Amino acid sequence: MRFTATTRTVAALGATTALLAGIATATTAHAGPAQPEQPPQAVKSQAQTWEPQKSGKVASVRGSAQIFYAYSANDTIRFTVDAKSAPFTRPFDGAPKGLPTDARGTLSFSHYDPDTDTDKKATAEVDCLVTGGKTATVSAVIKETGEPDRRIGISFQQGEKGRPDRLGFSWGVANVHGLPGGGVGTCLAPAPFAPVVKGGYKVVHTELPPLPDGAIPGQYS
Repeated sequence: MRFTATTRTVAALGATTALLAGIATATTAHAGPAQPEQPPQAVKSQAQTWEPQKSGKVASVRGSAQIFYAYSANDTIRFTVDAKSAPFTRPFDGAPKGLPTDARGTLSFSHYDPDTDTDKKATAEVDCLVTGGKTATVSAVIKETGEPDRRIGISFQQGEKGRPDRLGFSWGVANVHGLPGGGVGTCLAPAPFAPVVKGGYKVVHTELPPLPDGAIPGQYS
């Protein structure tokens, strides 16, 4: 089911105001690699200390919040997520042991447009999660309403020091040259561009897990 844009669409960006409309039409130029905050040796040393059995931590993002989307400023848009890391649990052709970012959980979202008095909703199954500090990127495949079997990408940022939480979604201001049908690859999402105005998210970060025995050389490089 595809929802069309309203007259409030911003022509300069080509962004649709309907939350479930599909591909947006803006891309972001890459400004070059950022300089690491720590020497590579220090980062590698930290990664080698990852021991889930001892730490008891599992990467996750949970919560529910209403966001402010600049191109649908009067609409009520809400995302709810409960995602948890489950490394190497989703094997597929080319990755027989799965991926270190495999995950499980659910994601749902809704978009109420007061101008038309319509409330559009969708539910998706989480298949990928990667975290970094207080930021998490999730992908999920739509299973109910919306566009079934389409993968979407969502980013979450837990605010710190009084800053609001934030969220980004793959069809909002990005993915103009994405996969056929407007889908995205696993764990791919734009930066969290939309501030949360009600509710919030909690991100638990862990380092990526070590590769399993028998991993194909170069498979993850």
